[in-house]
Amino acid sequence: MAELDGVFHALANGARREMLGRLADGDLTVGELAEPLAMTLAAASKHIKVLERVGLVRQSIQGRRHVCRLLPMPLAPAADWLHHYQGHWENRLGALEGLFDNHDLHEREQ
Repeated sequence: MAELDGVFHALANGARREMLGRLADGDLTVGELAEPLAMTLAAASKHIKVLERVGLVRQSIQGRRHVCRLLPMPLAPAADWLHHYQGHWENRLGALEGLFDNHDLHEREQ
């Protein structure tokens, strides 16, 4: 469970989620990850370290470039955990939809 906690901790930050989303399209340098977020390289590096600690990112050095790559496997247990609750929310949303449908029917009858 500690690994799952680490993944959710890493995903709790919007900047890190943005980084992961962009890495899903391909490898990027630290500078490329930092630029659209308007953060310094030092701040981006701290976020990347959090992602590395939970195994979501691997950083390699190519010359003077620090290149980051997404490693999606640690997301699988998080997705499984969330999937467990999907049926619950689908049932609740279905019930809510039924209430709206009944309300609309009642209004049309009046």
